[in-house]
Amino acid sequence: MSQETLPFLKWAGGKRWASEKLANHLPSDINRYFEPFLGGGALFFSLRPDNALLTDLNAALIQSYSAIKSDWRSVERHLRWFHQKHCRAFYYEQRARRYRDISKEAARFIYLNRSCWNGLYRENLAGTFNVPIGTKQNIILPTDNFEAVASALSTAELRCSDFEAAIDAAGDGDVVYADPPYTTAHNFNGFVKYNQKIFCWADQVRLKNACQRALLRGAHVLISNADHESVRALYSDFTRTLTLTRASVIASQSQRRGRVDELLIVGNPS
Repeated sequence: MSQETLPFLKWAGGKRWASEKLANHLPSDINRYFEPFLGGGALFFSLRPDNALLTDLNAALIQSYSAIKSDWRSVERHLRWFHQKHCRAFYYEQRARRYRDISKEAARFIYLNRSCWNGLYRENLAGTFNVPIGTKQNIILPTDNFEAVASALSTAELRCSDFEAAIDAAGDGDVVYADPPYTTAHNFNGFVKYNQKIFCWADQVRLKNACQRALLRGAHVLISNADHESVRALYSDFTRTLTLTRASVIASQSQRRGRVDELLIVGNPS
């Protein structure tokens, strides 16, 4: 594995804060790395595995990664233009449009991610990004290194795909890290009802079954999930579960932000 590269996206539920803890539960020798809910890719960029399959159902996200992989210089150049033009009117103008040039469209995606409220990605029923503008003014960040991002992605396969199809490709000696879109806002109350809107219980069961099949094929599995009794029961036959605590940063008012628990599920092949 190569030197750590920092993620360039702010992603709700991102695991940059936990990358080192997560890596401690992975084998030192990885055949192929699978991340079926890519998002900001914090663990991938921390590990920089030599061979990876990175997937997500968000087509715009995968297209942005692909654009950086193929021509990071053009993406960076367009992003600097977005930085120079940034203002409230420009934000809403860009939120409503698309570009045929994949490098410019990738830069638009990064621009919206960095200038919207809390880096949240949300679409309306028509599939249009609809998050309001945030308070951040800096679109170009001192941590930006798109050349390093492109280098990390150079040996990875990027695919817009459902998580189950991706996990089903993992086999002996591979590592699967699954970080599904769950919420921890209601650790002990109404978890199933609330999560039906973002990652339903049938999806949770599909994920567990897919990971169990991967274990039987000899893969190592690591899953981040909500620390709730229903999830703990679902994974009761896995190797072990641990609780990770983090600060919540999604609440609209800082005084409503606290600390929440997340569940880490470890599955080692027998």
